[in-house]
Amino acid sequence: MARSRAGTAAVAGVRRLATLPFDHERRLSTVLVQEADGTRRVIVKGAPEAVMERCVDVPAQARATLDAQFAAGARVIAVATRDAGGATSLDAADEHGLRLSGLLTFSDRPKADASAALRRLARLGVEVKVITGDNDRVAEKVCTDLGLPVAGMLTGARIDAMDDTQLAAALPATTIFARVTPDQKSRVIKAQRRLGSTVGFLGDGVNDAVALHDADVGISVQNATDVAKDAADIVLLDKDLDILAGGVVEGRRIFANTIKYVLMGTSSNFGNMFSAGGASLLLSFLPMLPTQILLNNLLYDCSEMTIPTDHVDEEQLRRPAHWDTLMIRRFMLFFGPISSIFDFATFGIMVWGFHAGADLFRSGWFVESLATQSLIIFAIRTRRVPFFHSRPSLPLLVSTLVVVAIGIALPFSPLAGVLGFRHLPPAFLVALAGMLLVYLLLIELGKRRFYRLEEAGPSVARPRPPRERRIHHRASRWTTLEPPPQDGAAAA
Repeated sequence: MARSRAGTAAVAGVRRLATLPFDHERRLSTVLVQEADGTRRVIVKGAPEAVMERCVDVPAQARATLDAQFAAGARVIAVATRDAGGATSLDAADEHGLRLSGLLTFSDRPKADASAALRRLARLGVEVKVITGDNDRVAEKVCTDLGLPVAGMLTGARIDAMDDTQLAAALPATTIFARVTPDQKSRVIKAQRRLGSTVGFLGDGVNDAVALHDADVGISVQNATDVAKDAADIVLLDKDLDILAGGVVEGRRIFANTIKYVLMGTSSNFGNMFSAGGASLLLSFLPMLPTQILLNNLLYDCSEMTIPTDHVDEEQLRRPAHWDTLMIRRFMLFFGPISSIFDFATFGIMVWGFHAGADLFRSGWFVESLATQSLIIFAIRTRRVPFFHSRPSLPLLVSTLVVVAIGIALPFSPLAGVLGFRHLPPAFLVALAGMLLVYLLLIELGKRRFYRLEEAGPSVARPRPPRERRIHHRASRWTTLEPPPQDGAAAA
């Protein structure tokens, strides 16, 4: 305690006269102070390399100590001083002729669970790159400790010597970008995006603001600077790197289930439109009344409402998926006619097998249409064999079966007359069961052929140009993440 009070008294006797703030070109900050005895002194602190190159003499032991600290992964700040004579102001020329006073070392160990989170990101196909203002050896040591493979390294000086084309060509073989300025971080982000990657950037400092804005997704943390949080798209609360991997998985799950809905809706609606048009040309009455069409759509949509709860196959979570309008169109044109074939088969059974009038025809098509377009979700939701190798979620299973049961029950309910239905012959229900089995089998066989054709000749997606960034950024408070110990990181 006595030493603490003495130190405080000594500092209290020192008066600051001028300041040169830190910038990323000099990598230094400097103050001019006047000590209690009137002596004026220039005190410089900053990146060890920048400080030492301005010193008149650096002991070999100091360099050896610095190398040892860098090898251990410590962050180091060098402090140097010189007599200022009668100076009353500061400029960059005063940051020369210094004598090294010492090294300040800081230990910022990564969390124990960070390695597992990085491995999980790697399994998800997310490539992690480190962009930092720290020393390259410190960054490499941290990556080694975390088990992050280092393919290559670029320093800010080398980046300055490259044009944008050369930088983009070097990115695939580079993991660490060290001693970089905010502008160089921005160049790296933009070059990675021009390669067609979706880039997320994690940062918490003022010097990360530009890169946060230029990334596809800027991510900061609750205890970051206000500038970083304002520039970010997402502000994370809890300190857990695994949340990033969890967010990637959740995003892919949502996208996969969205695609299920789109594929199911487009193929079914295309088939129904084709069937309704064909039936209208052949029949002397409307194949289905407007109220029946609306009821059919309402029940069908109710069964689809549980798709967001559905399980997603593991292979769909391992890699990112992209919106492919051409594939959706091909899927619609491939499966829509299959649905229409069974609609026309139902028409034939009702007209020639049961000599159906308008009410019986509408009742039969209503049940068949609702059953086929609802049950097809079990085949569309997975590329695997449904139920055996990929099970739907319980809510999806229950809602689909309940909706089909309601559709079958309506012609036998007290509401049948009001809705324009009539009782269906038992023989039709038997025929319908057989048709459904054949329909689902045909859909399963068609699905396998369709995806084989897709894999043999998929549509070529154009490289996605960098999209315009939003002017207003919003912080999402539903997920959390702690940034790595570096200034920032980009995930491509």
